Amino acid sequence: MADGLSPALPLIVDEKDGPYRLNKETPELIRQNLKMVLLTIPGEKVMDPKFGVGLSRYVFENFGQDLDSQIIGEINLQVEKYLPYVYLQNIIVQPASIDENILDITISYEIPGDFDVQQLSLVFNTDL
Repeated sequence: MADGLSPALPLIVDEKDGPYRLNKETPELIRQNLKMVLLTIPGEKVMDPKFGVGLSRYVFENFGQDLDSQIIGEINLQVEKYLPYVYLQNIIVQPASIDENILDITISYEIPGDFDVQQLSLVFNTDL
């Protein structure tokens, strides 16, 4: 059986790792945890209904200063509460294409240890 920190999501059968592919490095695991906080809609996690930012909820909102401030504030609160070991450096929220209802979010973050600055980019659109 292979050593790993957690199952990698989405679950993919992997004969080498055991039943499923595993996260074997800390940056992989932290990136996955950050994505889960960003993508989970509050109330979706039954045992902790306040968990998650639920970025997909913002796809049809009118973009403006208030919306990006609201999203950035929610990301900061959730990461501070659920991932206190992640140090957010920069969050950019912008419409990638107003005509197609696409929201582009880029987050630069640091993790403890001897790791480089990590970056996570997510694009949300009406096709979700």
